[in-house]
Amino acid sequence: MDFNVKRLTADAGTFLSRAVQFTGEIFGQAEKTELDAHLETLLARAEYTKLWTEIIMKQTEVLLQPNPNVRIEEFLYEKLEKKVPLHANNHEQLGKHMTDSGHELGPGTAYGNALIKCGATERQIGGAEREFIQSSTNNLLTPFRNFIEGDFQAISTERKVLQNKRLDLDVAKSKLKKAKVAEARSAQLNSTPPLGEEYGAHFGYMLSFLHVKWLKMWAEEEVQAETELRVAQREFDQQAETTRLLLQGISTTHANHLRCLHEFVEAQAAHYTRCCQYMLDLQKQLGSFASMLSSNNNQQPSTSTSQASMLTASPSVPPISPSALNELHSSSTSHKARVLRDYEAADSGVMSLVADEIIIVSSAPDMDSDWLMGERGNHKGKVPITYLELRD
Repeated sequence: MDFNVKRLTADAGTFLSRAVQFTGEIFGQAEKTELDAHLETLLARAEYTKLWTEIIMKQTEVLLQPNPNVRIEEFLYEKLEKKVPLHANNHEQLGKHMTDSGHELGPGTAYGNALIKCGATERQIGGAEREFIQSSTNNLLTPFRNFIEGDFQAISTERKVLQNKRLDLDVAKSKLKKAKVAEARSAQLNSTPPLGEEYGAHFGYMLSFLHVKWLKMWAEEEVQAETELRVAQREFDQQAETTRLLLQGISTTHANHLRCLHEFVEAQAAHYTRCCQYMLDLQKQLGSFASMLSSNNNQQPSTSTSQASMLTASPSVPPISPSALNELHSSSTSHKARVLRDYEAADSGVMSLVADEIIIVSSAPDMDSDWLMGERGNHKGKVPITYLELRD
């Protein structure tokens, strides 16, 4: 217990000495030992590295997750060491809504089918974005965060120790300087004592004599002050070298961050290339819808009979052969048929078609010879023969 009290007293005295020295430096009343230029340069480079690493890291987090509420949630789960719940991103949510609306409006219609295709593509983009975020977190954010929380924290700790050692060194220098001044003043007073007969007349000499005794106490501490100065100088030099070695590791940090930056750029380029390909594929799929819409805009809605006559007049698609058509009308069985190109129904009793899909067709009594009854899942309706190709 006695040892702890002494240690506490010594620590309090050291802290007080450092506080007095630091305050004196601020007001220009105490000398300050300056670090060498190379060490100051290394310290400045470390500070700039830490500053810009934090800025880039935070802005990258904003890029990967624009929603601040989600970022806060992920931060809290990370601190609690719990698994972050999986949330659908914006593309995945949009894709789900498009797909659901397409099924609700009817996948057999051109609009419903286009919504389903767009929804699938949006979900593909959402999955690609999720992979890009994971890759960027592992290859960029995690190494940057490890530097801030690991390497730079070690540098900051050693820098604080160096600051304390410098203050101790300056306190020792100031103590030695005061001891030398006290010794010089005591020597000056001892060299001119008053004469014996005049001793009573010089009452002030008694005060001077006591002052000399006090000054000699400082003189006796000169040797101790020199010893403390040597110890403080040695500890300061050792700490400065330790700090210098850590600061020189910033060059390695820059090399690691450069590698992380290359990996981030490659992941970003691959992500955008992948998303661009998804959209180009979707654009090709939707091209047939656009051409069909343009064709329908040039036509006036009419009865199914007039529509059938226009379809029959189309020379670009060969009709079903007469023999196959006669066989289909004469039998009551159903056959598979491939849709040759997209068809948008104009009447409620007619079923829309999508190119290359397979449907079930059959003949119905009293039906126009240019039409068959088509079936796709739960959807049924008349379909034009000229848009079909029978399958075996």
